[in-house]
Amino acid sequence: MTHISVTVDGLHRHGDVEPRLLLVHWLREDLGLVGTPVGCDTSNCGACTVLVDGRSVKSCSVLAVQVDGKTVTTIQGLAEEDGEWHPVQKAFKECHGLQCGFCTPGMVMASVDLLSENPDPTEEEIRNGLEGNLCRCTGYHNIVKAVATAAAEMKGASS
Repeated sequence: MTHISVTVDGLHRHGDVEPRLLLVHWLREDLGLVGTPVGCDTSNCGACTVLVDGRSVKSCSVLAVQVDGKTVTTIQGLAEEDGEWHPVQKAFKECHGLQCGFCTPGMVMASVDLLSENPDPTEEEIRNGLEGNLCRCTGYHNIVKAVATAAAEMKGASS
């Protein structure tokens, strides 16, 4: 067992984990943060995407021991402390950027990272930025629209 200490969704969390335990399983099984789904377990679908030190990672391809000393944000920790949704979460709802919802946590988290790097992306840049996250329901049109809407809202809020 290896002891890890991680800030998850703003809370200091620690525990002993097996060195081979995947981050997605630590989040879900040990911490009870089930908003991060287990998708394909092969890093192909992106449903399990979380932010580690602000960068999106597929939590099924990261060991829990690799985030020792880091900050992890899940879909459950993305909203503001007062419960106000993140602009990307709001835009996904308003633009109908989901159907079954299985890919949505990963899409939202990847979108947050994309917009932190490129606050005013073109449609092509959005599509390229989300290419590692798969959706089997929507055809991506409303997902792209949601990211563009969030970008505009975030740009307007910072002006």
